[in-house]
Amino acid sequence: MKSIIGAYDYGYNDIMNFISVFKLKYPFIKAETIGTSCFGRSVQSLTLNSAKDTVLMTAAFHGSERITALVLLKFFEELCDSLKEGREMCGIDVCKALKNRNITVVPLVNPDGCEISRAGKDGCGEYFEILNELAGGDLTHWNSNLKGVDINHNFDAGREELVIKERNAGIIGPSKTRYSGPYAESEPETKALTSLCRNTRFSHALALHSQGRVIYYDYKNKATEKSRKMAQIMSACSGYELDTATGIAEGGGFKDWFITEFSRPAFTVEIGKGVNPLPASDLNALYCEVREMLTVWTIM
Repeated sequence: MKSIIGAYDYGYNDIMNFISVFKLKYPFIKAETIGTSCFGRSVQSLTLNSAKDTVLMTAAFHGSERITALVLLKFFEELCDSLKEGREMCGIDVCKALKNRNITVVPLVNPDGCEISRAGKDGCGEYFEILNELAGGDLTHWNSNLKGVDINHNFDAGREELVIKERNAGIIGPSKTRYSGPYAESEPETKALTSLCRNTRFSHALALHSQGRVIYYDYKNKATEKSRKMAQIMSACSGYELDTATGIAEGGGFKDWFITEFSRPAFTVEIGKGVNPLPASDLNALYCEVREMLTVWTIM
C-alpha cells in the first residue's frame, strides 16, 4: 500500500484534506467535528466500524510534537486499507480481529499549537507579537494552544499539586509550554476530548507524544493489572521501555485524567528520540517503530 501521507511537515489545511480523502476512499468511516480550537480550527475525529466496544487513539497535543498526527493518520490509513482489501496487518487478520471493535482517532488535538510551531508568524494570525514574546522569540518549540495553555496539563487530574509544581518552576501564566490554564478543562481543545470520552464509552485510550521511546501506563498507582499487562505487550512489540512520569510531567495529562475519571486503561506513548520537533524525514522510521504496537493495541 502506498500511503498518501509522505515524510513532509504538513500543515492544518493539508491534514484536513487528508481527512476528506479518507472519507472518499473509505466510505465505511465516519468523520466528525468534536470541537473547535481557540483560533477556530476544527478538531476532527475519525471512527472505524460501528461496534459497541470502542477504543480511542489521539495525537498532537503539543505543537512541536505534530509529527505524531502523521504517524496516527498513517496507521489509520493502513488499517482502513487492510480492511478494505482483506489483507493482514502485522500478521493479524484485522477483518476478523476488529469485527466487534470500534476505533476512533483524533489526530490533531491541538491544531493551533501545531500551526504556531510549524509556520511561526503565519500560524499566529493577529496574535503573533503576543505569542512571540511569550516564546522568547522561539515559536519553533511552542507546545501550548493559542492562549498559552498546555493542553496536556489542562485535564482535571492532580491539578492542585500540578499548579504548585508550575509555580515552583516559575510558570505562573500563559507560556509556550507547561502552563495548566486558569482552571481544569478551561480550553476548548480539552473540552472536545473530555466531552467525546464522556459521551462514548471507550474501553481504553492512547495518546501519542514525542520523544523518548517510552510508554507510560500508570497514574498515582491507579492502573489496573490489565493496564500493566497491556503495557508489557506494547513494550514487547515496540522495544519501548515502560516508565513512570515524575515532577512537573505528572498530572494534568489526558492519560492521567482518563485513568482517574473512568478507572480504565490509558497510555502515553513517547515516539522516537531526539529534539522536538522531530524532523518530518523521520516519519517512516517512526511509523515502523510503532506500527506493530499500535496494531496489537487496537485489538487488546
